[in-house]
Amino acid sequence: MIIKNIIKNPRITEKATFSAEHNVYTFDVTDSANKTEIKKAIFAVYKIKPIKINVLKVEDKRIFSKGKKGVKSGGRKAYVYFKKDDKIEFV
Repeated sequence: MIIKNIIKNPRITEKATFSAEHNVYTFDVTDSANKTEIKKAIFAVYKIKPIKINVLKVEDKRIFSKGKKGVKSGGRKAYVYFKKDDKIEFV
C-alpha cells in the first residue's frame, strides 16, 4: 500500500481540537491500514514519530436531510499520541 494514501485527512472536530492540546491528534485512515502502516505514514507526512496509536471503527450514521432518509458512511479513525514537545499545525 502507498504510505501517503493511508491517511485520508485529519479530523477537525471540537473533541479532536481539545485532545490536540494534550498531543493527541485524530486522523481518518483507510479501512485496511494497520498501526504500523499508520505510524510510517505519519512519519512520512509530518516528520514526527508517534508514541502510540489507537485505531477504531466509525459506525455508519442514519440521517434525515431535506425530507429524505440517507446514510453517512463510517470508516476508521486513528488517535495518534506524540511527545509533549511535538506539535502539528493544520492550516
